[in-house]
Amino acid sequence: MGGVPAPLAALLVVLSSAAVLVLEVLVSRLVAPYVGLTLETYTAAIGVALAAIAAGAAAGGRLADSVDPRRWLGPAVALGGVLLLAARPTVFLVGEAFRGGGPVGTVVLVLVAVGPAALLLSTVTPGVVKLRLRTLAETGQTVGRLSAAGTLGALAGTFLTGFVLLAALPTSTLLLTTGVLLVVTGLVVAVVLGRPIEPVPPPQLAGLAVVAVLAAGWLVTADSTCEVETRYYCATVVQDPARASGRTLVLDGLRHSYVDLGNPAHLEFAYTRRIADVLAVQPPGPLDVLHLGGGGFSVPRHLAAVRPGSRSTVLEVDPLIPQIGRDRLGLVTGTDLAVVVGDARTSIAAQPAGSYDVVVGDAFGSLAVPWHLTTAQMVAEVRRVLRPGGVYVLNVIDYPPLAFVRAETATLLGAFDDVALMALPTSLAGEGGGNLVLVASDRPLPVDRLGELAAQRGERDSVLGRAGSVEFAGDAQVLTDDDAPVDQLLTPYSVQRS
Repeated sequence: MGGVPAPLAALLVVLSSAAVLVLEVLVSRLVAPYVGLTLETYTAAIGVALAAIAAGAAAGGRLADSVDPRRWLGPAVALGGVLLLAARPTVFLVGEAFRGGGPVGTVVLVLVAVGPAALLLSTVTPGVVKLRLRTLAETGQTVGRLSAAGTLGALAGTFLTGFVLLAALPTSTLLLTTGVLLVVTGLVVAVVLGRPIEPVPPPQLAGLAVVAVLAAGWLVTADSTCEVETRYYCATVVQDPARASGRTLVLDGLRHSYVDLGNPAHLEFAYTRRIADVLAVQPPGPLDVLHLGGGGFSVPRHLAAVRPGSRSTVLEVDPLIPQIGRDRLGLVTGTDLAVVVGDARTSIAAQPAGSYDVVVGDAFGSLAVPWHLTTAQMVAEVRRVLRPGGVYVLNVIDYPPLAFVRAETATLLGAFDDVALMALPTSLAGEGGGNLVLVASDRPLPVDRLGELAAQRGERDSVLGRAGSVEFAGDAQVLTDDDAPVDQLLTPYSVQRS
């Protein structure tokens, strides 16, 4: 059996391995609008990719021993490119069926998106190894070099995608570029490797090219619900049909924020009104407020409207969210409303101690709550930047049995002298879910006044003071950096931990 030139062998292994990891990194972006961006999503992406790589390596090894790899390596690379091109529109086609499907649904959806392309591309390395082996004396170094090349390709695909490409290009463009590169490389390799033996029939090559063009066209024309693909979200701004000036920011299919362009004081969502109640019961005058998470910037805009002279600093992880706010949601930044782009956990460390009257926590990653923003260590950072008697108001989301919000309540009770919980009575009774608002301070909280404001909106019996919060938390664990199973506590299919 003839060999394959070393540069071409390295190219095939590097390119196929890099493409698999590009798809692995991107798949969480593809499926997040349907199953959320949770720990289960990342786990499914890694697990499915590894399973496909293992299955592909085994299949490729068996195939290489039975069929001359020169006959199938090029077509395998090209067909892998076709399957990669089809990954995104396939998710659009079937994703809705997996919404709310839990961990099993997440794994299956990721498998549909990643599995076929990753498996086929993983057959390449064993085929190349077969062609490069000339004598048994070179087995170790041949396999070692090609394994190293594959690993370097995987590293390049991972780091370039995560650190560079996703910040510069939409997911669709990355998949289109990678898929077309694979198809073109595969067709060229099919011709080059086929010359010493029976060439691949031109009709087969033409058929592959036609299928690739169709797949690329499907990728380009497939309808996405996104107006903007940010670094973290599928983002869309929707006009309210009942209010001409109303706009809803939708991230990964969820209504995250509502803004009234004509009335910045207006708050549409119930949980934002609860946060506004906490701001309203603060001492008169302007407030200095730190916001963890920007979204539609509805609370900072409300604060500026009802308390002129107040200053807001917003820590927002996604650099495109403030831009969407400026372009579509009436956000005006300046000395009174500053935006710091960066993760809230690392950005808060740069904030001066004792510089804020209120810290508002309202950061979400799709369907999940970022676990590192829930722990006792994060709460300690919040206390550090608060002035004496300052208030931490935190929006959390949970569903029965409310294991996560009970743990977060316990965490705040361990850090502050007084804690209150604001939610619908059905949620407080553990019969419903949604948004619940926690309030914490080292000074006594005006629970009665908060209850009166809630009652005026029709939310009677929706505020628990410290005693009620202690009873609500029960024996829930305090969340720490070492042990914060937020995704497992939050999801309704999880088993409660003692």
